[in-house]
Amino acid sequence: MVRHNNQLPNNLTQLQNLIKRDPESYKDEFRQQLAHFETTLEIFNLNPTQYNKKLDEQAMFLAQVTQCYLNEMKMFPQKIVDILKAHNTILHSDMRLSLCKCLILLRNKNFITSFDLLELFFSLIKCQDKNLREYLKTHIITDIKNLNMKHKDMKLNSTLQNFIFSMLRDSNAKTAKLAVDILIELYHKNIWNDNKTVNIIADVGCFSKITKVMVASLKFFLSRDEEEKDENSDSDDEIDPRDTMISNKFNKKTRKREKMVDKVKKIAKKIKKRKEKAPVFNFSALHLINNPQGLAEKLFKQLESSNDRFEVKLMALDVISRLIGLHNLFLFNYYPFVSRLIMPHQREVTRILQFAAQASHELVPPEVIEPVMKAIANNFITERNSTDVMAVGLNAIREICARCPLAVGEDLLRDLVQYKTYKEKSVMMAARSLIQLYRQSMPNLLHKKDRGRPTESLSELKSKQYGELDIKDYIPGSEVLLEKKDIKSVESKSKKAKKKAEDSDDEWIDVASSDSEINISDSEEDNSDSEEDETKNVSTNSEDSKEEKEADNDINNDQNCGKTNKDDEESSKRKILKANRKISKENMEEKIETARNIAMDTIFTDEDFKRIEAAQIKKCISGVKRNKNAIEEPEESTELVQLSAIENIHKKRKHDKNARLESVHKGREERDKYGYKDRRKNVNCSKTNREKRKTKAYQMVKHKAKGKVKKSFKEKQIAFRNYLIKQRKMK
Repeated sequence: MVRHNNQLPNNLTQLQNLIKRDPESYKDEFRQQLAHFETTLEIFNLNPTQYNKKLDEQAMFLAQVTQCYLNEMKMFPQKIVDILKAHNTILHSDMRLSLCKCLILLRNKNFITSFDLLELFFSLIKCQDKNLREYLKTHIITDIKNLNMKHKDMKLNSTLQNFIFSMLRDSNAKTAKLAVDILIELYHKNIWNDNKTVNIIADVGCFSKITKVMVASLKFFLSRDEEEKDENSDSDDEIDPRDTMISNKFNKKTRKREKMVDKVKKIAKKIKKRKEKAPVFNFSALHLINNPQGLAEKLFKQLESSNDRFEVKLMALDVISRLIGLHNLFLFNYYPFVSRLIMPHQREVTRILQFAAQASHELVPPEVIEPVMKAIANNFITERNSTDVMAVGLNAIREICARCPLAVGEDLLRDLVQYKTYKEKSVMMAARSLIQLYRQSMPNLLHKKDRGRPTESLSELKSKQYGELDIKDYIPGSEVLLEKKDIKSVESKSKKAKKKAEDSDDEWIDVASSDSEINISDSEEDNSDSEEDETKNVSTNSEDSKEEKEADNDINNDQNCGKTNKDDEESSKRKILKANRKISKENMEEKIETARNIAMDTIFTDEDFKRIEAAQIKKCISGVKRNKNAIEEPEESTELVQLSAIENIHKKRKHDKNARLESVHKGREERDKYGYKDRRKNVNCSKTNREKRKTKAYQMVKHKAKGKVKKSFKEKQIAFRNYLIKQRKMK
């Protein structure tokens, strides 16, 4: 036992273990080690540049057992702090790191406050030691995270925030960079995600004279806080498209009706996705800025007079464009500045076009954004450029017009739309996408032939002027709720008809859809008469042929009457058109009035909202005159303009050899062994002669390669002659 105690002063790890188990029994050994530490510390102060292994081990030992002897160890943390403060720049890197680890250990045991340690560590950042800086940064973030784990101490957080904000204004580049990195990291970890942190980064970081700090701050506002996840869910839709398929079962199968069912499925899916999608803010940091107008103006002023690299200027342009688009700001000098950079040979020109689209919104006056539109039209959409350049220009105009429909005038729009018949597919598709956009927003700007077939939803669409808001005092589609009683009566009739059909078992009967169904057959029967003719019997066809003959005789008689009858017909057609317009207007007014009355009188249930949605989908499909082409759902314009939307060129790209090989290998994944399939159920059974020939050498099977070929009569004659000659020679 005596021998064991004599070895303890040399074996600090074993002594540390024993002290933690029984502090009182080993108090003398601890005091001995404390005296050794103080002696070693005095020797170290004489030459602090060298690494002292003994001091390192003793300091770590004392830090581990500090909680066992609180009275003796009161001054120990301060001694370590004094060493680092006095010799922070001249200390050996390993010695400095080990002393910092001792302090972190003491901080975890609450022997030193977070604020004191933070102040010391920021003073150590000035040292030329990259590993130490990374280590200290990790500790500061972890420490603040642990402090806010259970509950947030607002007073302590405010003290720490003010200290780090003061470090952000420090003239030392490394200190300021570490401060902004810590703030950004803590924001992304949802610890300091308040508007105070965001506004300090915006007001101080974005205008710092240190380029690295400014770039880090700009990147913070450009990065997404929550990545959008595209989930292709195959779950059942709220407006179930199966209802339409059921209603379609009991009608005649036609290609037109199948197309209509597919269209209903697509629209119902889009509405379902839009509902499930939570309102995700791409840049929640930009939402928290107190004075976005002032920030945008200051950033633009700094951009105009800066001599930074082109990449840094692009980042500033991006932040300004996002601020303008998100908060609907007015910064009229931004658009002429961007228009000067819109040239096909300009570096990163697609990104500049993206910024121009992001900076456009409905409140931008058309004459302000006109220089950008002219620059794109004159520099990109001309036939002297390549087709890819033209397509990019058209895509950029489409993205700008999606956010600011009045940005393009009627004359320019009709000129751009003429590229819909261009010989190259990329240009043609870009022009057609522009047509599709204006069909949904402002069809009156398009030529009549480009507006497409009108639907009921488009007839309700109102084209807004500059600054106009379309506010409705009713719920569109709620007039369908009045038809509930009629539908119930129809359902009761259909049940009676079903019973009769079961008795007769000879005929098929149409079944009406339920309240939540979208009955396409009803809409088609109301709008088109062409399919009714197909379902008629042979007897009715014979009657039609007689009527056609009578009609032909009438036409011949009319031709003899001359021009007077033609004039009468034209005038009668005009009167009918005017009458139809009046009727449609009256119907619209009646629908709006009924919808307004229903909204005032009733409380809508979930079933009612389902019926309203079904009615709105029906409006997108059912036409005013006919029901041939259903107009597609317009794409939603998000806050951020996707670069792929501008660079979207409909064209097959050429791949190099590596890309082709990669696609080949990708196609072979999750696939059985490729090659000849013998289609045998049992792999171990015998093979056919054809399979055996695959493994043989060609010389063995070349005589069978030609196969059985029928000889002509002449070939047979020659072969027989040669045979006879051979037989004669043998004799």
